[in-house]
Amino acid sequence: MLVIKNGSIVKGENDLEQLDILIDNGVIIKMEKNINCDCEIIDAKGCLVMPGAVDVHVHFREPGFEKKETIETGTKSSAKGGFTAVMPMPNLNPCPDSYEHLIKETDIIEKTAVIDCYPYGTVSVGEGDKEMADIEAIAPYVKAITDDGRGVNNLALLEKACRLAKKYNLVVASHAEDNFYKFAPEGEFVAVRREIEIAKKTGVKYHFCHMSTKESFDAIRQAKKEGYTNITCEITPHHLVLSEDMIKDGNWKMNPPLRSKANMEATVEALLDGTADIIACDHAPHTEEEKSREYDRCPNGIIGIETALPIIYTHFVKTGKISLRKFLEMTVYKPNQIFNLGNRDLAVGEIADIAILDITNKHTYTKDEILSKGKNSPFIGMSYYGFNRCTIKNGNIVYRNI
Repeated sequence: MLVIKNGSIVKGENDLEQLDILIDNGVIIKMEKNINCDCEIIDAKGCLVMPGAVDVHVHFREPGFEKKETIETGTKSSAKGGFTAVMPMPNLNPCPDSYEHLIKETDIIEKTAVIDCYPYGTVSVGEGDKEMADIEAIAPYVKAITDDGRGVNNLALLEKACRLAKKYNLVVASHAEDNFYKFAPEGEFVAVRREIEIAKKTGVKYHFCHMSTKESFDAIRQAKKEGYTNITCEITPHHLVLSEDMIKDGNWKMNPPLRSKANMEATVEALLDGTADIIACDHAPHTEEEKSREYDRCPNGIIGIETALPIIYTHFVKTGKISLRKFLEMTVYKPNQIFNLGNRDLAVGEIADIAILDITNKHTYTKDEILSKGKNSPFIGMSYYGFNRCTIKNGNIVYRNI
């Protein structure tokens, strides 16, 4: 048995209530004030106790690129960040474009992951945008398909994949990028506009990854106003708080790239008005050798799973721009709902998947504390409230610094 004492949980829209939480056999069995028992105690004074967060967009690089990250290091880093469920992207070697390839990844997950991992399948074979992946074979084992890292520009293939995804109740997650414009803002919103039409036509659950331009949000906002609830999108912490004028070195390089201040402000607006459904960090580790190259020669991607919650808490919850309830909606409840991951909540009878965030003390993020193999973060040296201090998965402590 395990008891979390002196922590605060979210009540209503924006209130905190101090309650103790008793856990037995992986399940929350009591939530009351002043629980006393002869068991292990976690003192969560000054902390927000919340359901474990969910990130639907991470890159764990295994199989194929283990120098950058592994499922073990990626899930341990995620646990440090307060996440108890993640969805690793399929730009791997081999890509999970068939059952035979997918099983290589799922076997590693089963053996080494310390939190829940729900792998994506691909849309096309090898993410090559030419031949459709064996979606029917992988459908029973995945929640979603994507060619993330590359945009699907073969629209006939994409529409066919969408129809199959709808048949098997899969989400199609889009890295919207037109091959002509590439990393320019037009590369994103031109692709978004045409893919919205495919989503409308097929009725598939269609999710846009890491949106970053005003025009993209305008198009998604309009689709939602028209009643297309099957169309959703995510935003990243870095596109909410960083802009292109801040870029220093390769640790600030990602795809989509940091945009203009106007586009950063449009991303914030999408957060505030509900156009953006969820937060996802696009955790993308690379080796230090790769990221130390000249900016134009180093790969896209930054790590973010350890800093996502404190960035959102500090910039948007603590400042009163969003409520505590909305914070939970975007980091726990809506990711589960959109991707059919089941229920996660902080209530008696629920599985004990819990994060404990220190919302009282500001902490400066350091390179030495990073558990990911990748150290490529622009947030090193920055200070935030809300860093995670303890993560409990199925009633077991998988990260603790409290």
